[in-house]
Amino acid sequence: MAVERKLMRNGNGWALSINSTILGLLDVNPEVDMVKYTIENDKLIITKASKKEEK
Repeated sequence: MAVERKLMRNGNGWALSINSTILGLLDVNPEVDMVKYTIENDKLIITKASKKEEK
């Protein structure tokens, strides 16, 4: 699956919006889960982090 998205200005940086379909495929609940992103071979890889956000 490939999805093209435009980056959005966010303060001094840029943000990428992830829609609910992609979050569902990753089994990520944005209210409690964290994501981990890594770069390998010029690719951004986003995965669900193993630990939940501490409140």
